[in-house]
Amino acid sequence: MGRLKKVLAGVLAGIVACAALGVSLPSAVQAASAVTRIKDISKVQGVRSNQLQGYGIVVGLNGSGDSNSSIETVQSIANMLRRYGVSVAQGSLKAKNVAAVMVTATLPPFVREGDTIDVTVSSMSDAKSIQGGTLLQTPLLAANGTVYAVAQGAVSTGGFMAGTGGNSVQKNFPTVGTTPNGAIVERTVEDGLSGDGSLSLSLSQPDFTTAARIASAINAQYGSIAKATNPGRVDISVPAFYKDNVVNFVSSIEELPVMPDHAAKVVVSERTGTIVMGGDVSVDEVAITQGGLTIHVEKNRRTDQPAPFSYGTTVTAKKTKVKAKEDKASTIVLPATANVSDIVGALNAVGATPRDTISILQALKASGALHADLQII
Repeated sequence: MGRLKKVLAGVLAGIVACAALGVSLPSAVQAASAVTRIKDISKVQGVRSNQLQGYGIVVGLNGSGDSNSSIETVQSIANMLRRYGVSVAQGSLKAKNVAAVMVTATLPPFVREGDTIDVTVSSMSDAKSIQGGTLLQTPLLAANGTVYAVAQGAVSTGGFMAGTGGNSVQKNFPTVGTTPNGAIVERTVEDGLSGDGSLSLSLSQPDFTTAARIASAINAQYGSIAKATNPGRVDISVPAFYKDNVVNFVSSIEELPVMPDHAAKVVVSERTGTIVMGGDVSVDEVAITQGGLTIHVEKNRRTDQPAPFSYGTTVTAKKTKVKAKEDKASTIVLPATANVSDIVGALNAVGATPRDTISILQALKASGALHADLQII
């Protein structure tokens, strides 16, 4: 144990030195759960956004629109003109100043008729750019087929494409743009605050213990009004005093402190060598042997000269030299009270690479010595 303490002390000194020099190390952090607010780990059930989409056309392009081979664009132009009493044969239409687009938007909760929202406009054919175009009136539908907003306005791409004679320069993606406040809400979506005197909280990370603690925190403040129905939901009865003021009631609940619980987990990233661990991670008594085999392959060119006054020619040949070196293995013995941070620190002290450390953690999990969920990203 004395030797282990010296090793860990050296690791800590190295980490401090690297931090002072601005050098990043593989992360290994262990911390207990912190007290947080209920609003940071849950939300009122039913209070959610909704996705909208619609098909439209962008006009006013400077020859960067769809080609005449885009049948949907030509047909859309003909249909639009027909609505205004103009009958034109599709074969005579030129679509280079028009582009067929898909319009998408997110309808936030609690919006009302007349509110405006942003929309994203994306080309769906072979237009080179929709920069400077104008989106014509486009109904935006939800998944149920109901129109909830109507979009129209100038399109801003935040990029460009320019070129001539076969040379071109492009910045960002000029075939995708936005129209800020370009859609007007035409229909209200019902929110999750029902008038029956009840509401539910939905947990961001379902957990039995966390749900029970949330219900206990609410009951300690307002009496027996909350019940953890399942790991992901807490049902609440609105007190009579707050029947006409549900917003203040929800606000007061969201500010209540609670300590969330979570399962022991270790997350590692092989790409960056990062190791992040939560609290309550434990390891059985374990012995770890870490070593490495280094193979060096050296390629040289050798020139062979013919004998004097001979009819031979100079020949160049490749010469390969292989060297193998096996490093001395380092053995670390950690007691059952050790946690993952002790293992990672000791492995860093003996020179294990991040990939070695990740492989050892995988082996610990396979042997049953690591009592945590090992997740590799």
